[in-house]
Amino acid sequence: MTGTAAGPVAGAEVVEVADGVFAYVQSDGSWWVNTTGFIPGAGHVLAIDACATERRTRALLAAIDATTAAPVQTLINTHYHGDHTYGNSLFAATTTVVGHERCRAGMLADTFLAQTPPLWQPSPPWGDLSIRPPEVTFTDRLTVWVDELAVELHHAGGRAHTDSDIVAWLPERGVLFTGDLIFNGGTPMLLMGSVTGYLAALERIRAIGATVLVPGHGRPCGPEVFDTHVRYARFVLAAAEQGRSAGLSPLETARQLDLGEFAELLDPERIALNLHRAYADLDGVDEVDLAAAFGDVIAYNGGRPMRCIA
Repeated sequence: MTGTAAGPVAGAEVVEVADGVFAYVQSDGSWWVNTTGFIPGAGHVLAIDACATERRTRALLAAIDATTAAPVQTLINTHYHGDHTYGNSLFAATTTVVGHERCRAGMLADTFLAQTPPLWQPSPPWGDLSIRPPEVTFTDRLTVWVDELAVELHHAGGRAHTDSDIVAWLPERGVLFTGDLIFNGGTPMLLMGSVTGYLAALERIRAIGATVLVPGHGRPCGPEVFDTHVRYARFVLAAAEQGRSAGLSPLETARQLDLGEFAELLDPERIALNLHRAYADLDGVDEVDLAAAFGDVIAYNGGRPMRCIA
């Protein structure tokens, strides 16, 4: 991998979502373009997720530096996907990376960074990055502190977006960092998790009672976004049940679907991926053939790679 010079990122901004709690929002929230956050304390900062590329992560670090003089002491990874973790290696060596135990396992098994398949156009410009998995892991819950402010880390309970999803809950601020359990304005991506597990996870995190959600992609929002995500997951399951009963493949089912209210979400081609996952759920299978699923999404796209602005 070759290095990429740091520079400004168009459309990225810091948004204070509650007193002393910041989201770092990157437009437009599509493939490999995520939303992160950070919480400054008197002498240190807790950050939630890195970015996908060297340029974007360096811009995130510059935004943190422009907000506070305190160093980042703790970096939380909400799950193992590279758009939230590849930039870990650019944080200081003194920063402790924290994540679910399956987040660590997923990152150590990652091959996308070193050998990126030609699925996106243009291919993500990673820059000079390396895999840096969490040094501190947990299984169910962990509380970390920023001065006297508690940040509760909760595992989603099972497979959802991935098998390693956690949320960061700030009960004193009413703010929930959801990771990729929420794509505000985008199509949820469930291929590496479970559609049925995702529905269960949504109800579990909705019950936390947050008033402000910082999603894994898109702008901060309110809890009303849960309804859209539940409807989408149920739509995918219903389509899979009908297609499977008719003897159709996931791709054939996707091609026959009218996406309706979900057609305008970013990255609608994920329906082909999500149907692979839903078929597996209905068959009682944990793992899916990722190569076949991504091959189908390219076919669904008319043979074109997926759009990438990372």
